[in-house]
Amino acid sequence: MNEALLIAGMALLTFGPRYLPLALAGRVRIPPLLEQALRFVPIAVLSAIIAQTTLVRNGEIDASPGNPYLLAAVAAGVTAYFSRQLFATVAVGLLVYAAARWLL
Repeated sequence: MNEALLIAGMALLTFGPRYLPLALAGRVRIPPLLEQALRFVPIAVLSAIIAQTTLVRNGEIDASPGNPYLLAAVAAGVTAYFSRQLFATVAVGLLVYAAARWLL
């Protein structure tokens, strides 16, 4: 019985936040200031994920030139800025990462 309640509770907690925005779409008007602020959420979340993945090694910040993740991220960032092409950005990032891992 406890397992069934646990599974039902987890299902509600997983399904609820995904269903509510769909159920309320078109019925609730979001204030313009909140809507404008919410546009930055994906950028902020992606930046936090990339920064942690790039800089944190074994619980410490590694911003040294010997960090292949940092070298690849910088190369991918520069490529993205100048080319504005997703494929080129990913390709350069992967190539620089592979070269840095091989050379370092």
